[in-house]
Amino acid sequence: MNFKELGLTDQICATLKGLGYENPTPIQTQAIPHVLKHSDIFGVAQTGTGKTAAFALPIIQLLHAGNSRNNNIKALVLAPTRELAIQIDESFRDYSKGLGIRHTVIFGGVSQHNQTNTLRRGVDVLIATPGRLLDLMQQGFVKLNHIQYFVLDEADRMLDMGFINDIRKVIAKLPTKTPDGIQRQTLFFSATTTPEISVLADTLLRNPVKVSVTPVSTPAETVNQAVYYVDKDNKRSLLKHVIQDKQIHHALVFTRTKRGADRVAKELTKNGIAAEAIHGDKSQNARVRALEGFKKRKINVLVATDIAARGIDIDDLSFVINYEIPELAETYVHRIGRTGRAGKNGVALSFCCDEESAYMRDIKKLIKKEIEIVNNHPFPNLQPNTTERGPVPSNKKKSGSNNNKARRFGKKQKVK
Repeated sequence: MNFKELGLTDQICATLKGLGYENPTPIQTQAIPHVLKHSDIFGVAQTGTGKTAAFALPIIQLLHAGNSRNNNIKALVLAPTRELAIQIDESFRDYSKGLGIRHTVIFGGVSQHNQTNTLRRGVDVLIATPGRLLDLMQQGFVKLNHIQYFVLDEADRMLDMGFINDIRKVIAKLPTKTPDGIQRQTLFFSATTTPEISVLADTLLRNPVKVSVTPVSTPAETVNQAVYYVDKDNKRSLLKHVIQDKQIHHALVFTRTKRGADRVAKELTKNGIAAEAIHGDKSQNARVRALEGFKKRKINVLVATDIAARGIDIDDLSFVINYEIPELAETYVHRIGRTGRAGKNGVALSFCCDEESAYMRDIKKLIKKEIEIVNNHPFPNLQPNTTERGPVPSNKKKSGSNNNKARRFGKKQKVK
């Protein structure tokens, strides 16, 4: 199926072709026709599935067909982080080329002056983070009484970040119908479904169509996963070794804490590897500068916390490295979902110390897949937690052919 068959106009299809979009992704195939029919959507899709286009494209088409030229905000997209909000705004810019759709993005951490000036001139689509949206609503710069389309993106991350009260305040201001009698349409997207997510969805959605692709517990088959067992104190040395040994020129490295991200980036820089950290304590300008440098490959390694990295969309990212194993198995799947996209191969490497063994156990249970153990590296954990992983793998070579994966990562053993 192509974009034309989904009901998109020739002009939008031509724009997508110019952007290099050939065929819709599964979430786009499922969602776009229903959005064009004005149905509410409950979408479950993990990172990298193309869900931004799944809601942006039909909203752009519906707004253009409505041909209502006034200064009222007609579509509101709520996103958890500044980085994601900026990327959604860029998508609206790219997809609406030549259609006269006015859009802007607002977020905290910067002066509101330019944002309020744009709002005064009038916009059709507003992309916002919760805090800045509520602030400008209270000041009278944003009014939601004409909202026809409301998108809540990354709803699970919103809850994880403690935005539930802010979300409820926004919901309370949304009209069921506009003053013109137009029924509000709501598009709700989340990477996971939990009881809390379901309750929130029930308060927003009206007879929704549920669309779902690739369960969050299933990493893409194009991602080659491997784990290094290493003492905690040797992780920084191992990271340097792996980057240099594998000649990695572009990698996203995950840490659990902001301080940890800073330490890792500083150590890599000291060793001649261009690296930057990105997290919530960095200024907006520093975060944007680091992200742009990474996208343009002026920076080889971007070290990020999970919240800061949510929404980061990097083309052709070959390596994701879990410097620290996440406490939630679902977070592991989100992390490695940033590589191996669009049918391309990717590599996800994890550094696991003894105290993180339980997290690896949970990951294996969730993904129901074996993960290769890399034994042949300079910093092995000589006294592993045998109750979690079983006995220490032997260094003796096994008979049989050596496949491409083994040559790539070194000698391995399957995690059973």
